Amino acid sequence: MGQKQTVFSQEQLEEYQDCTFFTKKEILHVHERWVGINPEGKAELSMEEVLKLPELKHNPLRERIVQVFSEDGSGTMTFEDFLDMLSVFSADATRDVKASYAFRIYDFDGDGYLDKSDLVTLMKKLCGEELTDEEVELVADNIIGETDRDGDERLSYPELERIISRAPDFTTVFRLRIG
Repeated sequence: MGQKQTVFSQEQLEEYQDCTFFTKKEILHVHERWVGINPEGKAELSMEEVLKLPELKHNPLRERIVQVFSEDGSGTMTFEDFLDMLSVFSADATRDVKASYAFRIYDFDGDGYLDKSDLVTLMKKLCGEELTDEEVELVADNIIGETDRDGDERLSYPELERIISRAPDFTTVFRLRIG
């Protein structure tokens, strides 16, 4: 009597803490958020259900983010996928981890490189109708022209890492604040 029922065992919490950038208290808060979008207590949520999270609602890359963190790439998420996603976008995640996931999110065709097509898709998602197709193409060409160090007309992960290393606010802007 009088004992508080916990969602996770101490061992589970420690395991989650070891695999994320969250404290045990933050993990419990993330679980509350999971329950908030999953009132039926399902083991997996569809992309549409995950996108109900207010922090993703206005992000132009929201579907792509959910796909990348979904274990099978379909957008269907388990609690562990959800926890991993929010951990990577947390304030305590390292620049390297954030850069690795940024690369995966921006690599729309999944070929391990950011080519002009990936950059055009990215720019269209980020800018919407603000730029013409010609302007988007020009920006994509300029990005590749200025950052492609090996001349293969596409960016590898090390080339993106180099760009990110020169962006002091990257870790601050590659973040979701969990309410």
